[in-house]
Amino acid sequence: MPLLSHLVELRDRLLKSVLTILVIFLALFYFANDIYTFVAAPLVSHLPGDATMIAIDVASPFIAPLKLTLILSIYIAIPVLFYHLWGFVAPALYAHEKQLIVPLLVSSSLLFYLGMLFAYFVVFPLVFGFFVSVLPDDVQMSTDISSYLNFVLKMFFAFGLAFEVPVITILLVWTGMASVESLASKRPYIIVGAFVLGMILTPPDMFSQVLLAIPMWLLFELGLWMSQFLLRKRLAMQAAREKQEAEEAAAQAYPEDFTPMTPAEMDAELERTDEEDEAATDTKTIAPFDPDASHKNKPK
Repeated sequence: MPLLSHLVELRDRLLKSVLTILVIFLALFYFANDIYTFVAAPLVSHLPGDATMIAIDVASPFIAPLKLTLILSIYIAIPVLFYHLWGFVAPALYAHEKQLIVPLLVSSSLLFYLGMLFAYFVVFPLVFGFFVSVLPDDVQMSTDISSYLNFVLKMFFAFGLAFEVPVITILLVWTGMASVESLASKRPYIIVGAFVLGMILTPPDMFSQVLLAIPMWLLFELGLWMSQFLLRKRLAMQAAREKQEAEEAAAQAYPEDFTPMTPAEMDAELERTDEEDEAATDTKTIAPFDPDASHKNKPK
């Protein structure tokens, strides 16, 4: 396809992706406040006494649920976005690459959702419970809804991205950028990097950092195991393909009814050939030279 056709296809797929997000957003817009209430439940359930969340800005009661609904629409549309991405790049991939990309796209979506669910049901209750437990006696906790929204969106994205570690590991090994052995030898550095990344992406507390770093490490180990499994499978497929090509080449070189000779038949054939050579040599013996023969045969 020419460059202009590629650009037209890219534009069409981007428009379809945006339209999908817009449709999901319009379907969820009516439930924006309910969605925000559901997302805020982990914090509200840990607020002491009669404490509630507050809205500092005038437009926060409208903007915060609207922003949350829009981001949620994008997250829900991730499979559709990946589908259009796959449809755009698929013609440029080899057959064995296509076999890998589709499972990776599906697993990427599922792992991202799993990271968000892990943050909501596991991390948020522990983190908010810790924050409330260290609250001074003379301080009342009243969190702004916009600040809380920015916090949870950051946590959702951090854990969703962290749960993509197996996919990244498999891609590194499959493309040859790294081997399973080299990644396994760098395991101590990767564990330290997971804790550093957890410190950067999460609030400055030990619980959220550990709750992000430990799943990243375990998912890295899962990615190594999956990489070994896929490599063994690819080697087996390659060996089967080479065997099939060798059989096809042999079938083209010899007729279908061709059967190789057994050792006994080969010995018999060699003996028969030797006997024929000896018989041919006996019939072609040269007569001895007679010096008078030339004079006898001369005409007078």
